[in-house]
Amino acid sequence: MFASLKSIGAYVPSKTLTNKELEKIVDTSDEWIRQRTGIQNRHIAEKDETTSDMAYKAAEVAIQRSGIKKEQIDAIICATITPDFFCMPSTACVVADKLGIKNSTAFDISAACSGFVYALSIAKAFIESGMKKNVLIIGAEKLSAIVDYTDRTTCVLFGDGAGAAVISADDDKKRSILDVHTSSDGAYQDFLITPGGGAKHPCSTDVIEKNMQFLKMKGNETFKLAVNTLTKDVREILKKNSLTSDDIDFFIPHQANFRIIDAVGKKLKFPHEKIVLTVAKYGNTSAASIPMAINDWYEKGKLKNGDLMLLDTFGGGLTWGSALVNFNQS
Repeated sequence: MFASLKSIGAYVPSKTLTNKELEKIVDTSDEWIRQRTGIQNRHIAEKDETTSDMAYKAAEVAIQRSGIKKEQIDAIICATITPDFFCMPSTACVVADKLGIKNSTAFDISAACSGFVYALSIAKAFIESGMKKNVLIIGAEKLSAIVDYTDRTTCVLFGDGAGAAVISADDDKKRSILDVHTSSDGAYQDFLITPGGGAKHPCSTDVIEKNMQFLKMKGNETFKLAVNTLTKDVREILKKNSLTSDDIDFFIPHQANFRIIDAVGKKLKFPHEKIVLTVAKYGNTSAASIPMAINDWYEKGKLKNGDLMLLDTFGGGLTWGSALVNFNQS
């Protein structure tokens, strides 16, 4: 038995934050943001709109498109670094309740921008081991809740949103998730970090005054490491599966920065028409980035059944991963 991606869905908040609007908030410019990141716009959740709200809406779409009933979902995995609650309950449990799904396995994972690919690897293992038949995986983020809008190095990058997919058992390898590779290196943990609020620096007046509850990033160092790591990881997964870039229908990288995507694409010799780009209109939505990009291409009619997707991602931890996935929308 093989694991197959049966459907995709996404949700983005209606509220937007453009580069021009950011010019009024922080010392930056539309031209600088476009040149440095390729981002033009990002969607921002309302104050009372939670990560689980967005995850639920994306999941509803994915389940409806999958052709299976909600009660057939036997596991829910939510990848997020912005859960509704600090420790518990998990966002996945909250989403399960909103969906009306009872008695299913439900848990969150924290792998930052690599979260969806990590969740994909777990879903694949669940199904191919025979433990589960239908796994709902979600990448959802309310990054506006952990972004410091006085820090121009980070606030221009991030947006909110959610993407979801149903992964189901299938007896045809040609319709399956061919391979998933995930890895990490904690030696670079300070490249992308939210220093305050955890057990190391528990919530306190000092933590709040120093803005330690917000995301911090070493931009230049992260950029260089991301390009090299993503390129190496793709070459390894292609070689392992006896494939080349010519065999890939669509390269769907994490949508963090156009310059990173462009540099990796050139190193791997992917033609422009094979590279999926959504960073301009959504910004970096962390774990939601890749499923939102897949959904975007699907809703535009560009992604067809049988297309082979190469997913590639890099995030805080540091974590990274890649996946070879046949698109098999039911």
